[in-house]
Amino acid sequence: MNRSKNKLFYDFITKKLVLAAAAIIVLAVTTGFVSYETSKTDVMIMVDGKEKSFSSHAENVRDALSDFGISVNRHDEVEPGLNEPLKNGMKIEYTSAHKINFTQDGEKQSVWSTASTVKEFLGERNIRVNQHDKIKPGLDTPLKTQQHINLQQAVPVKLVDGKKEKQVWTTSTTVADLLKQNQVKLGDLDRVEPAEETDIKDNMKVNVIRVEKVTDVVEEDTPFATVTRKDGKLAKGKEKVVEPGSKGRVSKKYEVVLENGKEVSRKLKSEKTLEESSDKVIAVGTKPKPVTVSRSKSAPSGGKELYVTSTAYTANCAGCSGKTRTGLNLHANPNAKVIAVDPSVIPLGSKVYVEGYGYAIASDTGGAINGNRIDVFFSSQSQATKWGRKTVRIKIIK
Repeated sequence: MNRSKNKLFYDFITKKLVLAAAAIIVLAVTTGFVSYETSKTDVMIMVDGKEKSFSSHAENVRDALSDFGISVNRHDEVEPGLNEPLKNGMKIEYTSAHKINFTQDGEKQSVWSTASTVKEFLGERNIRVNQHDKIKPGLDTPLKTQQHINLQQAVPVKLVDGKKEKQVWTTSTTVADLLKQNQVKLGDLDRVEPAEETDIKDNMKVNVIRVEKVTDVVEEDTPFATVTRKDGKLAKGKEKVVEPGSKGRVSKKYEVVLENGKEVSRKLKSEKTLEESSDKVIAVGTKPKPVTVSRSKSAPSGGKELYVTSTAYTANCAGCSGKTRTGLNLHANPNAKVIAVDPSVIPLGSKVYVEGYGYAIASDTGGAINGNRIDVFFSSQSQATKWGRKTVRIKIIK
């Protein structure tokens, strides 16, 4: 009995001690936990624009973000800096970077960005987008990792279509693309300068040349030929129009090439005679002129008369001295009436009368003047040429 009572008492005391010990442990743990918790630093963390309160025993921003479950890489943005000591009430802004596949005017590159939209991404690179540029996706599209952004920036180009000129903005890469973008269609003969495969450049000029072939039919006059015929009934030196002649008419068909409405070439394709031309016929007299005696210089009566072959000369010929065989200076006496003779036929110093020339003095000789031949003197070459060569009647007066 006593033994049972002792056991019960012992168990009671043991339970009391266990409960007391447990209470002490719980109190210590609670006190320690409270003390641990109250020693934390309270901060505000903003992740990608979203705020959240957070407490941490970290000593700096880097460790605080690590406690929060954020692993920071070198492209992310953190404000304040990662090594900044943690302070109660501090606001930490964290923006994660995205890897972006960016294509600008056909040039591809991979870049990191903390921008939240396409517009902010372009702003980071000081790229301005105007109304003529093409951007995909749109400027307000949120960014995400491995986002693809394609930007084609428009350039000014002067487009001349025929006679119409305008300034356009284009994102085309080639001349062919530019024409398609502006709904410019080329005909079979049309051409463009520079060539369609040429790359577009800033402020370049693209010239569309409109080419067309047209047929032009033209009627033209054709000239007539002039034909001469000898006429023995007509005095020598005389001419007479027998047939007046008339122009013909021909139709010519041309292939004409026009560039922008201006003719650049003309090719004769066919020709058709509408009316034949007729020759102009002229009769040329061959009948010798009758020998006439100058009425102003009548031939003297008496004296020896003979027919001679006459030519003419001047004192201005090459190698001529201007002095006759008898010493008369023809340069000093340009109006002298002088003939050159063969002294065996007409003695030097003789006064003669030459038909068509008048009274003259046989004052000169010549190497070619032999027999019944004379050379009459004129002061000018034109007069000598006009005299020519002819048979005349002369009288030797004395």
